[in-house]
Amino acid sequence: MKLSIPVVETVQKRHSVRTYKSKPLLPQDREALLMCMKQLDNPFDVPVHTYIIDQKLNADGEKLGTYGVIKGASTFLGISIPDTKLAPLAAGYEFENLILSATHMGLGTVWLAATFNRDSFASAMKIPKDELFPAISPVGYPAAKRSLTENLMRSTMKSSSRKEWKELFYQADFRTPLTKDTAGAYAQPLEMVRLAPSAKNAQPWRVRKTENAYHFYADYKPELSKGEETIKQVDLGIALSHFHQTALELGLTGAFEQMAQEDEKLPENIHYMISWRIAE
Repeated sequence: MKLSIPVVETVQKRHSVRTYKSKPLLPQDREALLMCMKQLDNPFDVPVHTYIIDQKLNADGEKLGTYGVIKGASTFLGISIPDTKLAPLAAGYEFENLILSATHMGLGTVWLAATFNRDSFASAMKIPKDELFPAISPVGYPAAKRSLTENLMRSTMKSSSRKEWKELFYQADFRTPLTKDTAGAYAQPLEMVRLAPSAKNAQPWRVRKTENAYHFYADYKPELSKGEETIKQVDLGIALSHFHQTALELGLTGAFEQMAQEDEKLPENIHYMISWRIAE
């Protein structure tokens, strides 16, 4: 489903917020978030569950276990998925759509995949035992000034920097960089992919263009734990949200599907996930 917000403008405006005003969400803002949650879907036919809880943190951000990273937030969003192949993509896609909707409302958010206590949040949100619980986000009103912790984290992770096109997007041979001119109508959806947030700002995705499709790959080493691998795939799902929602905004038609890749020898650590077949 197409989001009823200006997607490109919202993607460009979105940034991670870790320091919040110590005030609860206004009832109308909480209700608007609940409405967004009810309308979420994904193009991968995966059931995704979203959660919202109100839980005041103490001054050190420790009550539910955010290790002091989050300051002032009293409402948190969460997401859970079945342990199936495309579920991490669906999680990234739906949760990012929710975060973009919150951004458009003027609310602050930040993806948290590691710096939170999963057990305490899973208990508070009542996450089903048989589902994966890849991420949460605080949601609230950004404080006027960032905390010292947030400033240090942004500096360490180079939060505002992004890889160049030539590092992310390729032509069919997976060696020749894809240019914006060659991408044509899809230059803007791909630029929104480039701007997508990711754990440690790693941007663990690559995109290959063939005649009638864009193929999406996750970039990670095979020795990663299953949890780390899941987060890399969730990150790709975030990028797919940006790609798809921008394509819809521009009136570009196509569909996600898995397409044969046997003819292509993939670079090291590159794992095929999904393709966007361009409508003829």
